[in-house]
Amino acid sequence: MAMDTLCFPGGVLALSRQAADRLLSAGSGDAALLYLQLLRLDGVDRERARKTLNWTEDRVFAAWKELEKLGLVDPAASASAPARPEPDQPPEYTAADLTRELEDSDSPFPFLVAEVQRSLGKVLSNADLKALYTIYDYLALPAEVIFLLVHHCIAETEEKYGPGRRPRMSQIKREAYRWVQAGADTAEAADAYLRRLETLRRREDQLLPLLGIYGRSPVESEKKYLTAWIDWGFPDEAISLAYERTVLRKGALNWAYMNSILKNWHAAGLHTVEQIEVGDSKGASWKQSVPKAPAPAGAGVQGEADRRARDDMERMRRFLEQEKKKAGES
Repeated sequence: MAMDTLCFPGGVLALSRQAADRLLSAGSGDAALLYLQLLRLDGVDRERARKTLNWTEDRVFAAWKELEKLGLVDPAASASAPARPEPDQPPEYTAADLTRELEDSDSPFPFLVAEVQRSLGKVLSNADLKALYTIYDYLALPAEVIFLLVHHCIAETEEKYGPGRRPRMSQIKREAYRWVQAGADTAEAADAYLRRLETLRRREDQLLPLLGIYGRSPVESEKKYLTAWIDWGFPDEAISLAYERTVLRKGALNWAYMNSILKNWHAAGLHTVEQIEVGDSKGASWKQSVPKAPAPAGAGVQGEADRRARDDMERMRRFLEQEKKKAGES
């Protein structure tokens, strides 16, 4: 193809024949893209190249290592690159930092700001911009992941407070940290994470009535317990049984106590009601670690009477279950 038939012939990048041969022989598209971007930026600035390409840390690191093997970048430049700070130590971004990023024509950040403002229906304040830039620069979430994050937070807020309500940027930033901790830092991982959240939400809606909770969503501490029970794979019947035993012992739902019951069942490999009842009859070792309520001072005969009453109630419950099964079979 003649040079005068190429599109956009101006602004030529100086790519040597030797560099082109090495890139072609390697067959790595990411390495070639990264090398071109480094040339375009007139310097070995891996972090700036990552941001302008909108890549994850892992992707740019792999491409950089490929360029090192090809002898197209200096390994010393990688060693001198600043390490990413810990999640609890975000940098203090200044107004100058924001202005520089917003005026950078190669950065996707201005487009990201415009889309977030449109989604939230407001102009972002300086504090909002810093929060968004923390998500974009420090947490290094790609723009498409940030879009998913923002719309997820909007949906959560509307479900909780009603249509038209919008989350604050501080809420979105807190949720972004959760996504990073959960590994939802790519479009594919974020999509899988959102599907898991939806699955958990549907399961929570099924479990709450079994615990005598109606007309409200679980609070954060309750969600942690529910998520653990769901991940342990307990069916509704086992959850109901654990709830009954908790109420019998505590007089009401006690999340920590009920969790200890289910945790011990899970550790013993007992998940269905049938397995639990077999474990009961065999005096399984897990029963020793279920916490017992301390006996009140002077309990004596009364405590023994209470224990017998609970045993009678348990036998009555099993008798009724058997009768129901018989009635269903007849």
